Amino acid sequence: MTYQEIRKKFLDFFEKQGHKIMPSSLLIPEDQSVLFTSAGMQQFKKYYLDSTSPCGNRVSSIQKCLRTVDINEVGDESHLTFFEMLGNFSFNFPEGEASYFKEEAIRFGYELIVKDFNIPLERIKISVFRGDLKNNVPEDRESLEIWKSFGISEDRIFFGDIKDNFWGPTGSNGPCGPTTEIHIDGIEIWNIVFNEYLSDVSRDGLLNGSAKLLPLRRKGVDTGMGLERLILVLQNQESVFETDLFIPIITELRGKNLYDYKSNQRSERIIADHLKASVFVISDGVMPSNIERGYILRRLIRKIMRHSEKLNLPQDFLQRSLETIINIYKEYYPELNKNKEKILNIFNEEFQKFGKALDKGTKEFEKGIIEFKSNGIIPGPYAFNIQQSMGVTFDIMEDIAKGKGMKIDIDGFKEEEKKHKEISKISQEKKFRR
Repeated sequence: MTYQEIRKKFLDFFEKQGHKIMPSSLLIPEDQSVLFTSAGMQQFKKYYLDSTSPCGNRVSSIQKCLRTVDINEVGDESHLTFFEMLGNFSFNFPEGEASYFKEEAIRFGYELIVKDFNIPLERIKISVFRGDLKNNVPEDRESLEIWKSFGISEDRIFFGDIKDNFWGPTGSNGPCGPTTEIHIDGIEIWNIVFNEYLSDVSRDGLLNGSAKLLPLRRKGVDTGMGLERLILVLQNQESVFETDLFIPIITELRGKNLYDYKSNQRSERIIADHLKASVFVISDGVMPSNIERGYILRRLIRKIMRHSEKLNLPQDFLQRSLETIINIYKEYYPELNKNKEKILNIFNEEFQKFGKALDKGTKEFEKGIIEFKSNGIIPGPYAFNIQQSMGVTFDIMEDIAKGKGMKIDIDGFKEEEKKHKEISKISQEKKFRR
């Protein structure tokens, strides 16, 4: 199945089940406690609380998402910064008309995966929540029994803790609850969240035990399935970069045979992912800067620059690659085509602005690699000074170091960064007092 067919099958399935199909929201969320939209439920967050959904109690969407927590892992088989999340959602259970909870949510998951996508039961494993005494949340026996009723044997169902099988909240507080997850061939495909609680703190606070969980008056369902991972499974590929969402981009990068593919696979994957992420971020209104969203965008673009130089790609690779990405997605996100010129201009400006500095800075950093090679660790203060004086980001330095079998002293780097912030703060206070 092609990615177009998979998208259509998902949305058609939930439309037949009475769900209103909603468009993706922007990557810039209404919730200002988070930088980017990272889950399908974020645009519906208020409907799990006290707001009435104007689109009914059953909705489904394909949401564009950006997550940078694993930005330095991109380049392996599955990590991405930009991805699309397939989701179905239910609000206001049990009073709300057509709302649903565990039994129906699990049935939808089973029917779509097993019957519509024809995945054999022997390839499937299920996880459910084992409970958490500290937060007074019981074991989810109900989900276990529902899965068994659909023919999943108990030896294929395992229990997960609060880190793996309890989701939310997104942002500084909000709805959250136990999850049941569908795994195919060992890959987590679909996360079905049962929003039963309201947390007064962020997810980090929940995990460290400082949360106060209150039962929600009305329960809800929030599911998320990564489109790229689903395509990986259905197209029987080893890596998301071998699916038809990435092959056209990789093919474009390899077009002029300027580098050895096998030894540079990580670099071409980083370029493909970061290009795609940057295209969507710019299209949604973010400009490169040194703070918040703009800084994330600048980091992405600078890593593209670093790896494109490593692969000896010509300057025109940008335009060709950007057009390839836009052609993949323009049917679903027509704004990409509309913003094509703006996207290319921003890339070109950043490349021109940072090109010489990057070259000078990386050469200086590589001198440090030679100097400190004997102990395998680059001192944090040295790396921080390169970042401050030459603008070479930690990501790029870490990537160069990794390629040489070395590491940066991250604790020393953070300590130096902390000192710099304190000095800057004192300087600003003195300036203000004048």
